[in-house]
Amino acid sequence: MLENKKLFLFDIDGVIKSGDVFLDGSKELCEFIDQIGGKSIFITNNSSKNVNDYVEYFKKNGFDVGKENFITALTITISYLKKHHKNDLIFAVGTKSFVEGLKENGLNVTENPETKSQVAVIGYDTELSYSKITNLCKVLQTNKSITFYATNEDLRCPVPYGFIPDCGAMVKMVEIATDKTPTFLGKPAPFMVEEALKQTGFSKEQSLVIGDRLYTDIACGINAGVDTCVVFTGEVQKEDLIDTKFKPTFQFESVKEILETLKAEHK
Repeated sequence: MLENKKLFLFDIDGVIKSGDVFLDGSKELCEFIDQIGGKSIFITNNSSKNVNDYVEYFKKNGFDVGKENFITALTITISYLKKHHKNDLIFAVGTKSFVEGLKENGLNVTENPETKSQVAVIGYDTELSYSKITNLCKVLQTNKSITFYATNEDLRCPVPYGFIPDCGAMVKMVEIATDKTPTFLGKPAPFMVEEALKQTGFSKEQSLVIGDRLYTDIACGINAGVDTCVVFTGEVQKEDLIDTKFKPTFQFESVKEILETLKAEHK
């Protein structure tokens, strides 16, 4: 069932943790994957933190991780913008960490809506203000030829008490106001999975995407041609699997159940 899997690609919010609480079995599962010669990589659409922030945060919670364990919507966005817009002025809306991540990688970034930007990009912004949204609307409507990107189309982010708006919901406000639709660079595009395969050398057959959203996580794995697994600790409910076009290969209640299954198969 899972015994031939070596590369485990985890979404974070709703899978590994909920809000600031790491879910039962998440650290132990990653440790067991290491023991069987595998690799855990966290592929998240959450662009509010850069990779350094994630490494520090996970280490504080007992995980043995480094930068190589994270591929985020921010890292994919940086890679894409460096390839296609290296010399362009980029108007950015996001957290301080998000904007710093763009700048640290040599991109020409501004938060001033009065500049003549060639590109606009918005990430999941936990520091969002109304002025940021109105500034983005101004940039998109005054620079008619501007290219518009967003890190991810997730509408909501799971937290212990339910959900809060994610990047996709923020984008909806802008779309309604401006009639401008961005190109999304995070999941469900296959880029994160492809980058993980490239970095590790594992095959598609050895890989598994684990997530809590059908239209991003599971769709990403399907788009990349790898097996997928849904857990029910985040957004998706079992009844959502009945009519979806994004059918996961496997389904488990939680990462703890994945751990128990892996241990049983590797006895």
